[in-house]
Amino acid sequence: MRWDLFCKVIDNHGDLGVCWRLACQLAAAGDVVRLWVDDGAALRWMAPEGHEGVTVIDWADADVVRAAAAAASPDVLIEAFGCEPAPELIARFAASAHNSASKHAWINLEYLSAEPYVERLHTLPSSVFRGPGEGLTKHFFYPGFTPATGGLLREPDLPARQAAFDRGSWLASRGIASAGERLVSLFCYEPAALADLLARWREGTEPVRLLVTAGRATAATQAAMSSLIASQGSADSRDALAVSYLPHLPQQDFDHLLWAGDLNLVRGEDSLVRALWAGAPFVWQIYPQDDDAHHTKLEAFLDWLEAPPSLRHFHRVWNGCATGALPALDAQTLGEWRQTAQAARQRLLAQDDLVTQLRRFVAQKR
Repeated sequence: MRWDLFCKVIDNHGDLGVCWRLACQLAAAGDVVRLWVDDGAALRWMAPEGHEGVTVIDWADADVVRAAAAAASPDVLIEAFGCEPAPELIARFAASAHNSASKHAWINLEYLSAEPYVERLHTLPSSVFRGPGEGLTKHFFYPGFTPATGGLLREPDLPARQAAFDRGSWLASRGIASAGERLVSLFCYEPAALADLLARWREGTEPVRLLVTAGRATAATQAAMSSLIASQGSADSRDALAVSYLPHLPQQDFDHLLWAGDLNLVRGEDSLVRALWAGAPFVWQIYPQDDDAHHTKLEAFLDWLEAPPSLRHFHRVWNGCATGALPALDAQTLGEWRQTAQAARQRLLAQDDLVTQLRRFVAQKR
């Protein structure tokens, strides 16, 4: 099948991360994908080698849009996260759908959530009554955590690749000196509790090496460390925290980072899913919304996760939903969090992945 997948980059590069994984997995299944993106700059480091069967198209290039409108229409059109393709592309798709013996599919791929409405709305149709797509029907497709949803993105070989992963070799290849200390990966926005967490690690008795991802996480960590040094003084022999700042990582290396971590602090949608597959203790910083709707979304996820009280409290403080001190991250607490993560991973592995479900659904509609 021929797929056109449309992506507008909103949450830094998280939306593009999801869409690139989806495009690559569709192509790996034998399909042909055009990924339309309004800002594909992050692909230079996220996927420097590209992927066979995936063509990236600059959505902002008017000449490219006109050429695509004149070319063969795709079998499937996907609006990722509710973005709207250019009207001339929709018109070309509609004309092909009306004149073709085989049916076309128009999918609105939604954001990930554990809230109850996801199961109710998954795969529901929505008729298009006006505009260039008049007469067609969209279908909502919701990723999710239960069998009644569209599932999560997962490559078929992911468990085998993870089982073969060598933490020590990967760290050495990245120039990360590790002497057996606790490894914590950090991919975050700007959590207010970050400075407190760093201070506790500096003053703790257990050595911690923080692996900080490039971009906002690096800026937030450097600002917090500067503030701590100004108030506490520079590092000395009593400082138990070492910080390694990482470059932008390709998607496969981001997986390696999570597999290496004893604790993973992640953000947004794509990295949450990868943290779940990693099966290590993790804390999720959800994308903040002005009306605090993300608080309800966070609680729904913690309920599905069957998170123990300490993990719930850490999430709430980390996301600004509650005040108070962060719980101690001792071996017993992290062991409990690891059991929670691995139990969730097993539940998810028992379900079909998103691409399998999406291709099955589209085949039924066609």
